[in-house]
Amino acid sequence: MVSRGDPSAPGHIPVMVGRVLELLGVEGRGIYVDCTVGSGGHSLAILEAAPGTRLMGIDMDVEALHLAKRRLELYSDSVELVHGNFSDVDSISRERGYNAVDGVLFDLGLSSMQVDTASRGFSFRREARLDMRFDTSQEVTADQVVNRAPERLLADVLFRMGEEPRARRVARAIVNSRPIATTTELAEVVTRALGRPARGRIHPATRTFQAIRMHVNGELQNIRHGVERAIGVLAERGRLAVISYHSLEDRLVKAIFRRESSDCVCPPRTPLCVCQHTARIRLVNRRIVRPTPAEIQANPRSRSARLRVAERIA
Repeated sequence: MVSRGDPSAPGHIPVMVGRVLELLGVEGRGIYVDCTVGSGGHSLAILEAAPGTRLMGIDMDVEALHLAKRRLELYSDSVELVHGNFSDVDSISRERGYNAVDGVLFDLGLSSMQVDTASRGFSFRREARLDMRFDTSQEVTADQVVNRAPERLLADVLFRMGEEPRARRVARAIVNSRPIATTTELAEVVTRALGRPARGRIHPATRTFQAIRMHVNGELQNIRHGVERAIGVLAERGRLAVISYHSLEDRLVKAIFRRESSDCVCPPRTPLCVCQHTARIRLVNRRIVRPTPAEIQANPRSRSARLRVAERIA
């Protein structure tokens, strides 16, 4: 299970923080939006690197916002923290006067704090009720998905969001084992269905937990809306940085960047352009940026991180 680094936890630092600051072009007296503020690691680095900066941090997780508030206390006059969904970054920003910002950052996925808090139900390595909500005020939980979703829907979720090749087998095993009360029970059901992993291979429940979590929190839809809307918040030459942790997220971000950096998005065989689409961004890095071996050694949870950056041109 992949999670983004959490600087409030011992031994963890913000993922690729140096490259983020460099590629975002962080400068003094800028205006920045951290759409996944977490416990404030990247935000703190931006504030420290650029005196006079204003920053707004958004997060769905109230517990994360409490941590960020404490971590950013020295900069409280320059920081505004908002409990909200980053898919609404445009309306959240404009309501608070962040109309043309110099940089927007997304650090997708789970934080270490969320994984390591057993009661949140994100990890199959600790027994907890099936929750998996980023925003604990929302109604839909992992328990409802695991114990109430039709088998066909469950299989579709596991295949699309977990890229689980034996999704139907796992879905059938889950349905036949209902009711399932805890994370460890669910992990055991999946393990019985798929078999024990060979030494050094990922746990067989990894894809299932990822898929259910992403479905519960509407993650792919939020990423699509959030990244697209963040472009509209940028000032000219403002930059958008997105750190993703698995192929589903990265493919979605790559597709959005490709579309929004193109003057024509008509199907390839269309003889004349009829889409009237205009490029809004240029790609700052055509190849994804990955953490260095030294960073991976210091923070193993950063090993799958991928950074893409674009700049607003119109």
